[in-house]
Amino acid sequence: MAATRHRSTRQGGAVRDALSSAGGFRSAQDVYAALRGQGEAVGLSTVYRHLQSLADDGLVDVIHTPEGETTYRYCGEPGTTHHHHLVCRGCGRAEEIEGPAIETWAASVARKHGYADVDHTVELFGTCANCAT
Repeated sequence: MAATRHRSTRQGGAVRDALSSAGGFRSAQDVYAALRGQGEAVGLSTVYRHLQSLADDGLVDVIHTPEGETTYRYCGEPGTTHHHHLVCRGCGRAEEIEGPAIETWAASVARKHGYADVDHTVELFGTCANCAT
């Protein structure tokens, strides 16, 4: 499915830049606080709207933390490589990881049950070396 391009706005660019400079997964509230700290006049609902737009366009990864919070990480231009994440519970730092065994398993389960066009999400959470010390 092709990404839908949304109209670029100053606030949308500010949200993208704040998320890009964060360097890991951040909540909408984190992005909002960073923007307000920079003096940006932006509302929380606007931040949510632009984060969803970036996700729709494939420019950000979205994960749900074990606590149920939705978090976002800027990935740049949409790619074709499916990947998963290893995310620090402390600082939100994330590593993109591949899981060929998971991909093989998911395809096998789908075939066994007669499913097609199956998608999945696998996220691993832990504590990075910096936060562990």
